[in-house]
Amino acid sequence: MRIYLDHNATTPVRPEVVSAIPSTRIYLDHNATTPVRPEVVSAMTAALRERWGNPSSTHAEGAAARSALERAREQVAELLGAEPREVLFTSGATEANNTALRGVLATSHRRHVVSTTVEHPSVAEPLRSLEAEGVAVSYLPVDPDGRLDLATVAAALREDTALLSVILANNETGVLQDAPKLAELAHARGIPLHLDATQAVGKLPLDRIALGADLLAGSAHKLNGPKGAGFLIGSLQSPLPALVQGGPQERRRRGGTENVAGIVGLGVACALAQSELAERERHVSRLRDALWHGIESRVPRVRRNGSPVHVLPNTLSVEFEGTAGEVLLEALDLSGVAVSAGAACHSGSIEPSGVLLAMGRSEAQARGSLRFSFGPSNTEAELERVLELLPGLVARVRAAGA
Repeated sequence: MRIYLDHNATTPVRPEVVSAIPSTRIYLDHNATTPVRPEVVSAMTAALRERWGNPSSTHAEGAAARSALERAREQVAELLGAEPREVLFTSGATEANNTALRGVLATSHRRHVVSTTVEHPSVAEPLRSLEAEGVAVSYLPVDPDGRLDLATVAAALREDTALLSVILANNETGVLQDAPKLAELAHARGIPLHLDATQAVGKLPLDRIALGADLLAGSAHKLNGPKGAGFLIGSLQSPLPALVQGGPQERRRRGGTENVAGIVGLGVACALAQSELAERERHVSRLRDALWHGIESRVPRVRRNGSPVHVLPNTLSVEFEGTAGEVLLEALDLSGVAVSAGAACHSGSIEPSGVLLAMGRSEAQARGSLRFSFGPSNTEAELERVLELLPGLVARVRAAGA
């Protein structure tokens, strides 16, 4: 038995404190990134061990890596109603979106792009760079539900418009745009449609042809795959120039030796999504709706951000009136619950959400909002725990800010 007499250095943690620390965490930030599925890890591990050859090499090792790469291309295409030859592998949706925007402008004599005020930074920032280079960009507003007005879109399309670029499912609110109608408007003027579909892939049944997308971007880590792998699906008449130059890979559409293991993981994640999509959609939408009804009935002065109808099945954005969202987020985190105050790309920023401001929310309303995003692994027990915690935490945060 030891006797401890050094309490000025540090003190033993009381049993009551230990018991208050959550033993398991609840992850409700699947729009930021998703846990990698065991099946994906297994496939990637096998690829690292057995498919380590260079896919551009003509020997047996290279052919094995090439075969794994092409199988993944088929799996991505099958999920999204595309032809395998249309699938360009990238490092993620950010590169895919940059490739789409810069590629279209590089091959067109037109110098105008139509987009929205609620785009992800992987579209918004390249557009600002293109503006600095002399490209005209029209940023279309959305209504209070986060949706585009089709008449406004039609009026914005011009003779010199090279591209209509729209986020299919908003990363912060989950709001969905009417892609087929947007494609109809654009194609009537001979304008291609680029969809940033990053948040929708693996959550909704998507078909590139039915959507009318000429270019469609996605990322593996949003659907239980690895970070560092993504894709751009393109069906344009003229191939886009390579954003990354340096070799014949991807039919000269992207230079550099392919990330075979990451791409294999992307393919397996797409195959899993295809086989489980209907059940995933039912499961997460049930949890999302139950969370909203629970918040509405237990927490006063709350409002849902975005359309309750045209929305991803897994996403709920809520304004807690009179609450500092970042403080509430930290309180939830300390209680074992991970959520988001907006886009993960903006974490650490004290600026209010630009998406919510574009929807007509005030700065205070935007700062008082949290995003809850579910995944297939979430459970009803986790939902009940969150609903137990929220009323007390919201009340404490409001009292502290009063």
